[in-house]
Amino acid sequence: MNRLKERDFILNSFHIQSLFFLGKWLIISGIIGVLAGSASALFLTSLDWATNMRNNTPILILFLPIAGVIVSYMYMKFGGTAGKGNNLILEQIHNSQDGVPLRMAPLVLFGTIMTHLFGGSAGREGTAVQMGSSLADAVWKYLKLRATDRNIILICGISAGFGSVFGTPLAGAIFALEVLAFGVIRYRALIPCFFAALIGDRITSAWGVPHTHYSLGVIPEFSVILLIKIILAGIIFGLTALLFSKLSQGFKSLFSTYFKNPMMKSFVGGAIVVTIVLILGTRDYTGLSLPLIHESFEGDVSPLAFFWKMLLTTITLGAGFQGGEVTPLFTIGATLGNTLSSFLGVPTPLLAGLGFIAVFAGATNTPLACFIMGIELFGAEAAVYLFTACAISYMFSGHTGIYTSQRVGVAKCHSLEHHEESSLGHLPKPPKLKEGVGWSRKYTS
Repeated sequence: MNRLKERDFILNSFHIQSLFFLGKWLIISGIIGVLAGSASALFLTSLDWATNMRNNTPILILFLPIAGVIVSYMYMKFGGTAGKGNNLILEQIHNSQDGVPLRMAPLVLFGTIMTHLFGGSAGREGTAVQMGSSLADAVWKYLKLRATDRNIILICGISAGFGSVFGTPLAGAIFALEVLAFGVIRYRALIPCFFAALIGDRITSAWGVPHTHYSLGVIPEFSVILLIKIILAGIIFGLTALLFSKLSQGFKSLFSTYFKNPMMKSFVGGAIVVTIVLILGTRDYTGLSLPLIHESFEGDVSPLAFFWKMLLTTITLGAGFQGGEVTPLFTIGATLGNTLSSFLGVPTPLLAGLGFIAVFAGATNTPLACFIMGIELFGAEAAVYLFTACAISYMFSGHTGIYTSQRVGVAKCHSLEHHEESSLGHLPKPPKLKEGVGWSRKYTS
């Protein structure tokens, strides 16, 4: 009898705690969602202004190197740890230390607008995520919450920023959980993340800021041949994501090695971008390149469009300009899918849509979030193909990614298990085993 009473007490306590947890995080997530959604609305409106100004004043691109100097100076003078960008947020979630400074929000907003105004090739996700997380950390400090709540709040900031800037709240919630360490998801933050992303998205829409959606056209009936083609495309998308990640890290290392002064680094990088744009004779690869995405779904694009967008984006961000990688990854994937469609015999809108989310999945190691984003953007009719492309791309991108502070939770294959619990920026070398033991020959030869 006493055991039954004890069990009922435990059950009642658990449900009471659950109700308290739900109520508490509904309020906190709501606050974060309102702040992040409003910040995203301001950012997207400013970004539209910068894009229109750049398109109407082509000469602005000649001043990109000077804009880079200004942005780098601002970060040198006031940035501090904010210069780490998204990686700082991931580091704070893994190992809470000094937190995310509130100044990160205005700095990244200013830096990103400058990048787009003067023709740099960058995205918008990084800006929204950094603004959302810095505002979320400020909420934690203001409300004087427990230290154990900080991780969840920062994850909510990621989800609210991501979900509101793209209009994909479900993907935003899963992305925030999945991006921390691939192969591992913190379900304790699931409800807070969902509500933060949902409210953030609704607030952005309430400010009158629209989101763009695309159509995959008529989805062909399932067939084994088509599935094999999608798998092949997924492999190519994953290798493209791997190349993007390697180029991003390579250019950052190259610029930092040869130009110790951040302002000089941005000036030289900006000059290289301007030179390439003038040689190509087109402004298609500056800014977000959203027209290229539309053309990928509706017509033909240059077979090398994906390469030029990749090159200009990795140089822009490697030189220290602000922005994000995700929208450029959308463009790279959509244009690559458009190019592959004629070779694989797959409808162009379908393969452009698969590339749109699959290259992103490989570069961020977030296949579930990208799959859900595909459903939110394109509908569920192509769900099998969306999932296949994301999963295959994730696998073939290897242990690389655009976020070097992202951790390896569960290795993608047995031969890489020695990477587990390490960040992508500090992956250990394979262990040396004695000759003749197991697979030791591949390590000692």
